[in-house]
Amino acid sequence: MPEAQIKIALIQLHAGIKQADGAVISQTLGQLEELLATHRDSLHPQLVHFLAGRSYAKALAYLGGGAALTVPPASPPGGCGGH
Repeated sequence: MPEAQIKIALIQLHAGIKQADGAVISQTLGQLEELLATHRDSLHPQLVHFLAGRSYAKALAYLGGGAALTVPPASPPGGCGGH
């Protein structure tokens, strides 16, 4: 099932970005492009839209993997310094 392969690749891409691993990022982007080219006709149009537009976080959320992108806020609620 191509959706499962795409989801795995998106999670790997996120991990590569988080670790600033250029090799993983490059390899995974190529894999995503190949998966899209190969399976475009069988994928849901919304998923195709996200992948073609390189909206990878949206694509992962669409596939139910949005929790992998959860990042705690940089500042506390209420803004910088809480004032």
